[in-house]
Amino acid sequence: MKIHGLQKMTLLDYPGRVACTVFLGGCDFRCPFCHNAELLDAGAPAVMEDAELLAFLEKRRGLLDGVAITGGEPLLRSGLYELLSAIRALGYPVKLDTNGNHPAKLKELVAAGLVDYVAMDVKNSPARYAETVGLASFDMTGVRESIEFLLEGTVDYEFRTTVVRELHDESSLEEIGKLIRGAKRYFLQSFTDRDTVLFAGLHAPEKEALLRYAEIVRPYVKSVEVRGVSA
Repeated sequence: MKIHGLQKMTLLDYPGRVACTVFLGGCDFRCPFCHNAELLDAGAPAVMEDAELLAFLEKRRGLLDGVAITGGEPLLRSGLYELLSAIRALGYPVKLDTNGNHPAKLKELVAAGLVDYVAMDVKNSPARYAETVGLASFDMTGVRESIEFLLEGTVDYEFRTTVVRELHDESSLEEIGKLIRGAKRYFLQSFTDRDTVLFAGLHAPEKEALLRYAEIVRPYVKSVEVRGVSA
């Protein structure tokens, strides 16, 4: 299996753990604010094969205590089950990042005990989902099913939204709150412009707006926090 990126150590990507982050190429969304546009195509150049990744993880046992799997959209990769099985066999807890559009695959991996923590992106309110994921139209069925599954508490999880000034407003956050009503935790993270962003001309929201959005969601969610904003 091709590995499209590896961050060898992070304190940010897996809550409460010293982890590495594994990037897998291929995605079914085209979010205009995506930071990993080079990973949208599963055929993009790989940095290593899975055997090299597993050798790295073998050497790092005792130094790392988690592996975060991100993309792209990892659930699109046909060899993911085998890769996670090998990672878990080395004793590592696994965090999976997903856009939530593939609930059957998510449920399969959780049922097999291959995922310990799921971070699901909730892109926007249903009315603006297609626009926010860069598609002409979008069927919310898969996303709603993944949300409902995570709300059952079978696996530890978080929901999160990257907030972009041009794509989100108070109404958006109100509807997101309703969508994830009863969730354990929800994070708003501020968009950060980079050279690798898929489309130019997008902006971070004002700090005051982010804090206001957090207050809008709080009645629906047990814990709401804002990431990427200084005190």
